Amino acid sequence: MCLIVFSWKVVPGLPFIAAANRDEFYARPSAPADWWEDHPDIYAGRDLQDGGTWIGISRTGRFAAITNVRAPSERNENAPSRGALVANFLSDKTTSAEYIAKISADADAYNGFNLLIHDGRDLIWYSNKGQADPRNGLPLVPGIYGLSNALLDVCWPKVVRTKAQFASLLCQSAPDETYFDMLTDTTTAGDCRLPSTGVGIERERLLSSVFISSPDYGTRTSTLVKLHACGTAVLDERAVR
Repeated sequence: MCLIVFSWKVVPGLPFIAAANRDEFYARPSAPADWWEDHPDIYAGRDLQDGGTWIGISRTGRFAAITNVRAPSERNENAPSRGALVANFLSDKTTSAEYIAKISADADAYNGFNLLIHDGRDLIWYSNKGQADPRNGLPLVPGIYGLSNALLDVCWPKVVRTKAQFASLLCQSAPDETYFDMLTDTTTAGDCRLPSTGVGIERERLLSSVFISSPDYGTRTSTLVKLHACGTAVLDERAVR
C-alpha cells in the first residue's frame, strides 16, 4: 500500500475502518483479493512476483497492511519481500505484540516499511525506520491516523488532506462508495509542500496525489476494510488497473 487512512475505536460498533490505495508498477503481476488456496484463512490480494500481499484479513478477525518507506538511496535490491510480513501475520496465531517482538530482531534486513497489524484486540504500528517515535511497536490509542511512504502521521499533503476527508465521512456515517470516491483524488501538491525523498521534483509531484497515474506506475487497487465489534471482518477491493 502507499496510502492508508484509518480510525481506531472512534466509531461505536466499528472499532476499525481503513481506506487504502495500492500504488505499484503496472508490469508487476498480482492477483485480486480472494481466499488463498495455500492459506485458506487468508483473504487478500496477492503479489505474484514474491508471493506476499499488501493488505488482508483472516477468518479469525486478524488484519494486516504494509506501506514502503520511500528512501531510494537506502534500497537493498537483495532484501526480502516486505509483503511476506503481512501474509505471515495473517496466518500466525501470535498476538500483535508477540509478532512484532518476533520480527524486530531481523527487521533491518528489509527495506523500509510501515506494518499495521490487528490481532482481534490490539492495533499496532511498527516501522523499522521509526525508532524515534514512542508509538512504534506499541498498541495505538483511539484516533484517526494516516500512513503513506513515510512514518505514521507524517504531514505529507495527501495524508493531511485524506485524513480530514476521512474524518468528515466518518462523522456523516457516509456510505462505502464515498470512501472509494475519496481515494480517486488526483490533486497534486504545490512544490513548496512536497517532501524531499530523493526521487526528484517531477516524481515528487506525481506521487503527491492520492490517486496516481503515469505510463508505467500508479494506483492499482483501492480497498475499504471494516472490523466490526462482533468480530466479523470485511475487505472490499476495487481494481483500478
